[in-house]
Amino acid sequence: MLSSRLISLIAILIGLYFASRFELHKSPAIHEHLKRPAAAFSAVYNQAFAKQSPEVVTEESPQQVFTEESSQQVFTSDAPSAGSTRVPYTRHIVAVGDLHGDLGNAQKVLQFSGVVDEFGNWTGEVDFFVQTGDIIDRGDDTIKLFVWMEQLRVQAAAVGGVVMSHLGNHEVMNAIGSYVYPTEINTFGSVAARQKMLSSGRIGRAWAQNYTATSRLPLHPHLGPPNTPFPPEGHALHFHKEDDYDVNEESQYYDANEPLSHSALSFVHGGLSPTYSNLSPFPTKINTISASLLRKLQYRTQPPPSPPNPYPGLPHGSTREEHEVYDANGPFWYRGWATDPESKACVDVEKVLARTGTRRMIMGHTPDFTGIVSRCNGKIIIIDTGISHAYGGAVSALSIHYTFTPIDNEEGEPRWKEREVVSALYVDRQETIVDQERELVGDFRMA
Repeated sequence: MLSSRLISLIAILIGLYFASRFELHKSPAIHEHLKRPAAAFSAVYNQAFAKQSPEVVTEESPQQVFTEESSQQVFTSDAPSAGSTRVPYTRHIVAVGDLHGDLGNAQKVLQFSGVVDEFGNWTGEVDFFVQTGDIIDRGDDTIKLFVWMEQLRVQAAAVGGVVMSHLGNHEVMNAIGSYVYPTEINTFGSVAARQKMLSSGRIGRAWAQNYTATSRLPLHPHLGPPNTPFPPEGHALHFHKEDDYDVNEESQYYDANEPLSHSALSFVHGGLSPTYSNLSPFPTKINTISASLLRKLQYRTQPPPSPPNPYPGLPHGSTREEHEVYDANGPFWYRGWATDPESKACVDVEKVLARTGTRRMIMGHTPDFTGIVSRCNGKIIIIDTGISHAYGGAVSALSIHYTFTPIDNEEGEPRWKEREVVSALYVDRQETIVDQERELVGDFRMA
């Protein structure tokens, strides 16, 4: 007679078969329940239904599994013991840098990183897709790329995913009225049509509604949804101005009672300068200033294009903060994290991470055509690799796998293992940038 465990396993396999056969996992309601299955069920499903392809497991990193069909790492987490009421939590993030008018390469990188399928539709394999700005200019696919981003945003939201978009310096330049790529202008029909599209038209409305200057993305839901401000509103530092205390004292931003306080990532186009005066509350302050500037640019009478006319500059009446957000030290243009010597960058980054409630910062803007750049043990990651054919650089994406797994122990403590694996993905390979884990004790919000 079959044991009850064997019968249960057969029932699970039958159920998973029909879920796969009839694509029930694409239903938003069902997807929400399947989004973070117990690792044991995931293992059964992968074993039964995954494509059969040769696996290569490296001796140096036995948990990293690669297949010949894809450079994407298959990431698994430890399963809790039977009877445990705590379940593992996972979050998967993919980020891509400057795309500069190249739809073909954008589709290529989003497909091999698992964000979209062969038809350019959202797969549901990632929780967050982040793009760090500079979609516009240099190539002729500006309109197509912005339309596609909005389509992906809707598709992702339907199954619990999120697309996070950022303004780059080129988006703001164009909002100001600086146009320097004639062939790209022709795809709009005329300069006047382009100005309208970027101000009150389809693209301009998308910028105003769905694009920010920077973002803070928590790795764990205990910290709240994306862009929850840091310091939190209940924290004494939230309402302080930076000249009210010693900004060089990073310890004041950490709380021993909140071990997850900095389990988050920042995303921005240029960089978060250590001397920029409006870092916190992060990202609220920067995004409020940036949105105000964009609104003034879009609602003013559009100036004649530059060139051939003089550079129009920021609107009359722009505030000091709005000028600062767009200057060389602001988040759209800052390059110090790419150009400063390691000795300086690795000291300065600790200050910015402390003040923004993050553990690493991810940005584009300064290209390295050979690949993604990691500095200071992965605390600075620069993901502009010249994806556009205008540059001919590396087609790449950044992948972040985060797991939060319960650990059984004799003391009965609510103990967890937190692990984060950050990888650079390319067409033909994957390179691990960070693989860090630590143990924590505490009761954390899981939703």
